[in-house]
Amino acid sequence: MGVLRVGVISDLHGTFDEPLKDFLAEVDEIWCAGDIGSEECARKMTAFGKRVVAVYGNIDDHTMRLTYPEWQCFEREGARILMTHIGFYGGRYVREVYAKICSLRPTIFVCGHSHILRVGYDKRFGVLNINPGAAGCNGFHSVRTAVRFTIDGGVPKDLEVWERQRY
Repeated sequence: MGVLRVGVISDLHGTFDEPLKDFLAEVDEIWCAGDIGSEECARKMTAFGKRVVAVYGNIDDHTMRLTYPEWQCFEREGARILMTHIGFYGGRYVREVYAKICSLRPTIFVCGHSHILRVGYDKRFGVLNINPGAAGCNGFHSVRTAVRFTIDGGVPKDLEVWERQRY
């Protein structure tokens, strides 16, 4: 097992711009938890030169839904990752997420949708929950956010948060 540098984004709503690219410049992979927003934004993201793993979100149209799945479950450097767009409501896992966490036992769970940055460890399941907030410029949030970290020997570490005023 080696070391993998990961950038986690969500809720782009059509924005994949230079400030976000600068934050993601040193990562090996980008994980996008949905609401990409447009084919043009998806092209910019995939043309950036990093491996991209993405899911569609609730604002993504039929083209995005044909391109990206609702769920991704994959392994990287000894860690198992589960990703979907909507993961929590009222501080609790959505029913489908809860069932998948129970059955798949991921090390890391990634979601978006809320536009609120949230990172926390769930001791019950031994899973690191990451919602990177919203990296795009559309929505109620005033600060754009994203996350990057490394996976080293199956362990996520060195997590950093990117914040940029939207206006």
